[in-house]
Amino acid sequence: MKVFKFGGASVKDANAVKNVCNILSLYKNEKIIVVVSAMGKTTNLLEKIIKSKNNLEFQELKKQLFSFHQKIIHDLNLQKETSPIIEEATKNMKRSFKKDRKNKQEIYSEIVSIGEYLSSNILSCYLKKQKFKASWCDAKSIITTTEKKIDSSIVWPLTQQKFNDIAPPLFKKNSILVTQGFIGTNKLEETTTLGREGSDFSAAIFAYCGNADGVYIWKDVPGMLNADPKFFENTIKLEQISYREALELSYYGASVIHPKTIKPLHNKGIPLYVKSFLEPKSTGTIINSSKEKDRLVPSFIFKHDQILFSIKPKDFSFLIEENLSDIFARLSKINAKINVMQNSALSFSILLDRSKINLNEILSAFKKDYVIRYNEGLELVTIRNHDQKTIDFVTKGKRNILEQKTRNTIRIVLKDLKQ
Repeated sequence: MKVFKFGGASVKDANAVKNVCNILSLYKNEKIIVVVSAMGKTTNLLEKIIKSKNNLEFQELKKQLFSFHQKIIHDLNLQKETSPIIEEATKNMKRSFKKDRKNKQEIYSEIVSIGEYLSSNILSCYLKKQKFKASWCDAKSIITTTEKKIDSSIVWPLTQQKFNDIAPPLFKKNSILVTQGFIGTNKLEETTTLGREGSDFSAAIFAYCGNADGVYIWKDVPGMLNADPKFFENTIKLEQISYREALELSYYGASVIHPKTIKPLHNKGIPLYVKSFLEPKSTGTIINSSKEKDRLVPSFIFKHDQILFSIKPKDFSFLIEENLSDIFARLSKINAKINVMQNSALSFSILLDRSKINLNEILSAFKKDYVIRYNEGLELVTIRNHDQKTIDFVTKGKRNILEQKTRNTIRIVLKDLKQ
C-alpha cells in the first residue's frame, strides 16, 4: 500500500484534477490512499470568510468560494454527482458562521475543513467517472486528536484502531481511498485541524497506521531543492537525504516537508518520496534512513521580513534563569514564535517573523520591567553543510547583525547595506 498526498496546487483546476488521474493510472493494481488538500488557494479564502464582519461580506466571499469549485465541477462534467456535496458544504458553512463568535477555534476548524471536504469529494467523483475503483473516506472517522481544535495532537492508539476497522473493508471493495489532509476529530466528535500545511502530516499518519511501502508527496518542483528557486539561482535537487537531515531542514524553515511528517515515518522506516506532478516519471527525492549523501550539497533557507528584538531588565540585573523564564512566559502568552534567540549577561535577543506578530502587543508585554528595542527589515539565512564560499556568497553586500555557527549549520541575521 502507498500513500499519495496532493497539495492545493496539484488540484487547482480541472486540468490539474485530470493530471492527478493520469498519475494514478501509472500505479495500476496498487492499493493507494490519496490524501488531498483544499483546491488552489481555497484555505486562504475560507480564512477570509471566518474573519468576515457581516452577512453581506460573508455572502460575497461564499459566492467566490462556490463559484470557484463549480467551475471545476462544470469543466469535469460532474454537476450531477457533486450536487449533494455542494448542498451539504453550504449548509455546514452557514451553520458554523451563525455560531457564537467567541468560539473562534471551533468555527475556524469547521469552516476551514470545508475546503478538503470539497476537494476530496470532487476528486473521488471524477476518479469513479473515469472507471477507477475509488472510495471516498472521511478522515475524521479515522484521525483522532486531543480536544484542542487547532494544531491538535494525534491520539495514536485510537487512530490506529479506527484505521484497522475502516480501511481494510474499503480496500476489499476498491483499490483507491480518497481522503482529506489537515483534519481530524476529537472524542467529542468536534472537527479539529492539524495546523497549516498539515496535509503532509495526515499522509504520514495514514502511512504509519497502514504500514505503507512509501509516502509520495506530489509538488510543482522536481523534488527537494537545496534552496528556494524564488530567491536562489542554480538550485540543485537533493537526490536522497536522511530523515534526520529532512527534519533539520524543515525545522529551520524549508517549506517542502511539514516538520511533524518525518517522525512517524522514521519510527517505522517508511520512505518518503518528493516528486513532481508535472513530471511524474522523474525520480524526485527520497528521504529514508541512509545518511550517505547528507553532506554532499549545501542547503540554503531564507526568511525575509524579520524583526530582531533586544530585551534588557530595567534594573540592570544579570539575565539568569529566573529572568529568562519570565521572558519566555510573556512570549508564550502572546503566541510569539521565535526563529533565533541569543543571550548575553545583560540582554536577550529574539528574531521573529514581522508579518506574524503584533508589534504593539510585544512592546506592551515587556515595557513595564524591561527595556526593549528592535531592528526591522532583516533577513535570516540558514546554511546546512556550509563552507566559507557559501557564507561569503550570501553575506555579500550585507551587514552581519547576528551569527550562530555549529559544525553543520550556520544562521546569519543580515541587513542589506542599501537600506
